[in-house]
Amino acid sequence: MNFEHNDKMSFKEHYGILLPYVKPYLFRAFLAIFLAIPIGALEGVIAWSLKPFMDVVLVEDNARISLVLPLLIVGFTTLQGVLNYFATYVNSWVGNKITHDLKRAMYKKLLSFETAFFDKANSGIIVQRFSGDADTACTGFLDNTKLFVSRLFSSLSLIAILIYNSWQLSIIAIVVLIFALLPLSQVKRRIKGTILKTVEENSKIITNYNETFSGNKTIAAYNMQERVYKKFDETLRIIFKLSIKLVQKTAWLTPLMHISVSIGIGAVIGYGSYLIVSGTITSGNFVSFIAALIMLYGPIKSIGKNYNAVQISFLAIERIANILKMEPKIFNAENARKLEGVSNGIKFKDVWFEYNEGVPVLKNINIDVKSGTTVALVGNSGGGKTTVVNLIPRFYDVKSGSVEIDGINVKDITLESLRDNISVVFQDNFLFDGTIRDNILAGKEDATWEEIDEALKFAYLDDFVSELENGIDTYIGERGSKLSGGQKQRLAIARAFIKNAPIVILDEATSALDNKSEAVVQKAIENLMKDRTVFVIAHRLSTIRNASYILVINDGEIIERGTHEELLEIEKGAYLALYNAQFKGKKD
Repeated sequence: MNFEHNDKMSFKEHYGILLPYVKPYLFRAFLAIFLAIPIGALEGVIAWSLKPFMDVVLVEDNARISLVLPLLIVGFTTLQGVLNYFATYVNSWVGNKITHDLKRAMYKKLLSFETAFFDKANSGIIVQRFSGDADTACTGFLDNTKLFVSRLFSSLSLIAILIYNSWQLSIIAIVVLIFALLPLSQVKRRIKGTILKTVEENSKIITNYNETFSGNKTIAAYNMQERVYKKFDETLRIIFKLSIKLVQKTAWLTPLMHISVSIGIGAVIGYGSYLIVSGTITSGNFVSFIAALIMLYGPIKSIGKNYNAVQISFLAIERIANILKMEPKIFNAENARKLEGVSNGIKFKDVWFEYNEGVPVLKNINIDVKSGTTVALVGNSGGGKTTVVNLIPRFYDVKSGSVEIDGINVKDITLESLRDNISVVFQDNFLFDGTIRDNILAGKEDATWEEIDEALKFAYLDDFVSELENGIDTYIGERGSKLSGGQKQRLAIARAFIKNAPIVILDEATSALDNKSEAVVQKAIENLMKDRTVFVIAHRLSTIRNASYILVINDGEIIERGTHEELLEIEKGAYLALYNAQFKGKKD
């Protein structure tokens, strides 16, 4: 899935998108930054104190100054420590608030995307981009901003001490400092591609864990442990190579800083000795200068690492801005209408659809389903049956033509009201982590106990639930892992039943069940279908014989339509071939 389509946005656009999430906390953010100013500025106190210590205490033997200076240093250091604590606290508070607000916005954005988005993305990239990037962006950026502000004012105060002690030596020190910092301008450009590839590969690790959890039985059944491990191992090898490449592109900064710093210190000592001998500066000036210089250069030597972290945060901010800028491709039209039920029926008019450009999956589909009737879709695998029903709730949008409910194009109906009027039971229904009650209420959040009880009875779940120790509040495990296939389907039917939508879509709802489970589920389905407009997809023709009419769809086209009896009369027809394959040519 390509999230980088807005990558050409300017700096102003990137940070303009994120500004609303920072605004509520601007005061506290600036407070944290403001506190970092005296924290850094106080660094110069120790270096400054060495001049009077050398010139007054050691040379002039002034005992009073020798007592006052240590107390001043301890006092200033204590103040610096207290300010540092409050700055860290405020910074963490602001960072977490912005991170959580961003995660809320990103998750809301994720929920707005259409089914096609999830078809192209994997779980790993979703977790990495919609959660991990928020942590990297906010925490990393704010922590390092505090550090940089502190070091900036530390540098300014120390440079002031340098100039105070010797403007001549200061020129050497500042020129060396500028040359040492120049390479930092190239870091972001050099690491951007590597960082993006690393994010992508790290997302694969998350996907590996998700697949191992969800597919553990399949892995065991097919003895895939070694293959799955090799896939995981290969991803780790790629991540290792990328991390080494990142080191190659950035690790030269620190040694370069060390070399530059040593040149600066060497030049200062050499020229400083001359200035002392010539009487231009005192020994106190020189000692104070050297102390300030070492304190100035010390953090500079390791700034490369921190600068890399800031650039990684900047890149995460850009990726977040790209996602927040994205818009779902399926959305409410301007002046969209609310659907209040289905009185006439559903029509497909000259519908064409494709998942990939230029590869049609549905071709000129025309269907007219009267309200309260049942239409069944059969045909070869991959022929387009599920795609047809997916167009009704707008999981996807048509390429051309239209799908209409009561004469209104579904594109002109609000998504919420459209889907409120549709219940779907899939072949593999997703059940949420929680209890039976939680999953039934997914169909209707404010359902009464009477409605829940009725749904359980109509789905033939009441006896099963009554035998459980915790009844309807029994925990069913992630994806309903503690239920059988038939129980899962009946719970999904109860969820659909309690929704009480006028349109019902049954997509292979019994195909994965054994005969005994199918019989019970089929009875539950018949209860769900009563007085509703129903679309049924089924491979087992025995389940659709009583449909109002049947559509045979092969390779994206409707090749036959009619009732069960009418289709059996078509000589050499596709439906007849399907029927004979299942019932060995015996007609009932």
